[in-house]
Amino acid sequence: MRIMAVFAHPDDEIGCMGTLAQHAARGDEVMLVWTTLGELASQFGDASHEEVTRIRREHGAWVAGRIGAQHHFFDMGDSRMTGNRAEALQLARLYARFRPNAVITWSDDHPHPDHRMTAKIAFDAITLARIPKIINERGSNEAGGAAMPPAPDLSGDEALESGEDVARLEAWRDPVRFYQYYAPASPYPEVLTDISDTLEVAAEVMAFYHDFYKWAWTADQFREGRAQLGRLAGVKYAERFNLRASHLRARPYLD
Repeated sequence: MRIMAVFAHPDDEIGCMGTLAQHAARGDEVMLVWTTLGELASQFGDASHEEVTRIRREHGAWVAGRIGAQHHFFDMGDSRMTGNRAEALQLARLYARFRPNAVITWSDDHPHPDHRMTAKIAFDAITLARIPKIINERGSNEAGGAAMPPAPDLSGDEALESGEDVARLEAWRDPVRFYQYYAPASPYPEVLTDISDTLEVAAEVMAFYHDFYKWAWTADQFREGRAQLGRLAGVKYAERFNLRASHLRARPYLD
């Protein structure tokens, strides 16, 4: 199984680290993706753009390395995302390379616009990745939009985002399970994952960011939040998502 977690800024992934660690430990392929470099984080004060983005990239790489995941940064502009086709197409091309079976992302109603737009393009990219002429197209975005990054060079030269030699991207048409951080107003069914075996990994990632950013949110509060979710599911610790699907898979019996 291949799972891609798509978020806007490094540290957004804290809400699913236990789940990602579970899958990585099982031998599944996991990729962490951030749509921006998180360059406007206020905690960095007057540090230069280069310094901030260097640190943010290092943070993402450390988290991915902690669970044995791949990772990828886009540069769609911190607090500047619009959810347009050009943004979705960049992500669709990454889908076509990684070929995820499941995607985890933000909810549709989060107050931060980058979070909402990341959820939007993560969903839109599923359809765009299915169409060969789209993921390999050249040209510009719709009128008024930003220039479209070129498709990978069909002659076999380097592809722009990954640096891989790619003659042509193959469309990714398999079903993709689309999970979002839980939102009470979501119309989609909720799913809880048992992270009892990976709670400590998730807590370590939370502590990594906590120590750097000096958050008021404590490790004890983090653990208690996961324990509360666990009580809902009858396990010790859990994480909670909505599954964006009209119908869940059929099961032989009711629980």
